Amino acid sequence: MPPRMFEYEKIPKPKSFREVPSYLKKIVSGFFSRLVYVFRLVHETGRWIFAALTVVTILQGIVPVVLTYVSKYLLNALQTMHGKGSGIEEFTTLGISSDNILFLLIAMSVLGIFNTVIWQVSGAITKIASERVTMQVRIRIMQKAKETDIAAFDLPAFYEKLENANREAGHRPLQIIQSIFGIISTSITMVSFVLVLATAPGMWWSALIIIAVSVPSAIISLTFRKKNFFYMRFRSKERRQMNYYSNTMVNKDMAKELRIYGLGDVLIDRFKSIFEIYFKGIRKLILSESVWHVAISVISTATHGIFFAMLAFMVFMGKILIGDYSLYIGAITSIGNSVSNLISTSASVYEGTLFIDNLMSFMNEKPTVVPSVKVPERVKHGGPHSIEFCNVSFSYPGSDKAVLQNINLKFNPGETVVLVGLNGAGKTTLIKLLTRLYDPTEGVILLDGKDLRSYAVEDVYKTFGIIFQDFGKYAFTVEENIRFGDVTKKAEEGDVRRAAALGDADGFISDLPDGYDTPLMRHFEENGTELSIGQWQKLAIARAFYSDHDILILDEPTASLDPMAEQEIYTQFDMLRQNKTSIFVSHRLSSATIASKIVVLEYGKVIEEGTHAQLMASQGKYFELFSTQAKRYIESQNEE
Repeated sequence: MPPRMFEYEKIPKPKSFREVPSYLKKIVSGFFSRLVYVFRLVHETGRWIFAALTVVTILQGIVPVVLTYVSKYLLNALQTMHGKGSGIEEFTTLGISSDNILFLLIAMSVLGIFNTVIWQVSGAITKIASERVTMQVRIRIMQKAKETDIAAFDLPAFYEKLENANREAGHRPLQIIQSIFGIISTSITMVSFVLVLATAPGMWWSALIIIAVSVPSAIISLTFRKKNFFYMRFRSKERRQMNYYSNTMVNKDMAKELRIYGLGDVLIDRFKSIFEIYFKGIRKLILSESVWHVAISVISTATHGIFFAMLAFMVFMGKILIGDYSLYIGAITSIGNSVSNLISTSASVYEGTLFIDNLMSFMNEKPTVVPSVKVPERVKHGGPHSIEFCNVSFSYPGSDKAVLQNINLKFNPGETVVLVGLNGAGKTTLIKLLTRLYDPTEGVILLDGKDLRSYAVEDVYKTFGIIFQDFGKYAFTVEENIRFGDVTKKAEEGDVRRAAALGDADGFISDLPDGYDTPLMRHFEENGTELSIGQWQKLAIARAFYSDHDILILDEPTASLDPMAEQEIYTQFDMLRQNKTSIFVSHRLSSATIASKIVVLEYGKVIEEGTHAQLMASQGKYFELFSTQAKRYIESQNEE
């Protein structure tokens, strides 16, 4: 399976020497655009981060040079004193006193302590800033997920973007900024020591050689950073598979079934086999890069050794003092280390900006479920609405299979409609289109005679009060779970209890340890309570009663309730849906008898439409389904 194409991969490689400048310009432009994105992100998190890092960077670059110079003067002073005798008067005649040495010793200690403090402060700044930046990025991802089309969640490519973005959120942006400041700090130190080494007798050229032998290492680092990036991109599917297997193993909802069916070993074996595939490639990259770097290090170390010998010979010949030798050795070592750090850090920045494209790609995902006009229509809330499907067809993203085909339906204001059909008939999909979670592939849906797409999306959502068959179970308190039916509604305690009573949930809520304040699920709280699926469904129904939306949609609202509880709920809904347009989906056809219109769907098509009496009289598909259920119910009653 070839890797997917991303924006920076679409830059065509040069076919001739003339195209090289244009190619490099595009590469550099992409690099700096990603770098600017990171700087803006960190700047939005807090301006103090840049100010603090700037001060620390300058100090980290200067202090090592000053410390080396102080060490030089101290060693020269001690050597001079030892060579001329130990008498204070002789030492003083050379312009060196015990006070000078004491001062240099104190300066060495103070600078050492100061350098340690700087690094500790830098570490603290980085940790604090990292938490803030991580929070900022995760909020951005959450905000983007809120705005992204529901259709995107059906595509593996979207999950790849989401997984990549989440993976980089915790450390990559600040790591890049910290590396940039590290490059500045290292550059200050390196330039200073290059100037120092230029003063060494007959060795001004040594700095150039040290830098030159480090160039191959730079090329290797950049090459392997890019290879590593593309490998990580290419293996995104494997990482998501490993995450899925490991998360499934610790999922409390799956624990019982995994244990009973002995699926634990299956998942662990799958994890291991996928890991071996993933690890094989990454291991090869690591080993290859290490071999190249070892070879370069041998050459670099040998070069340094030659320069050390030359300086030692100068000391032996009396051309320089021990302190000078220490200074120049420190300069050579520091230049070599600085070049290595610059190379590795630059490669890390380059790699980081490539990875940050993961975040940028996710954040640049454009929603398509938007108003079709510049000035969106507003839904007139507070009354019943008419709905009309005109030649509506739909296929899910990435699939050519039509889930709905040429649907033509009209629901009048205040009408109660029940959608009937076997699993896979398209009932839930029709509701998703009506609530504009998706847009039709073909055709148009009219709300009050106007194209649904012409309304403000948020306004459309506020029109519908809906319970999906895969309703949400939230790790909040009971009261909060009910209030989620309308988070914009002014909180009134009586409204919550009234909704719970209408949803037949007040009985089990009163038996909970803390009543409406009981935390649900054991994700966070020790006293969290686990509810049965039926109790969760009653809470979901209570949410619908708590809301006061114009159109009520219930997708299998009572699937987990017994027939008596179901009948009680529908009796309550009779009061709730007065003067409202309401739509029900139910497999229990006894609930369809209350509808003013029944729509029968099969294989994505409307095959029957009418009242209960009309459809029973026509003896079509509805008659067959209803009669079968009634017969089965009567037989089970007789058996009891």
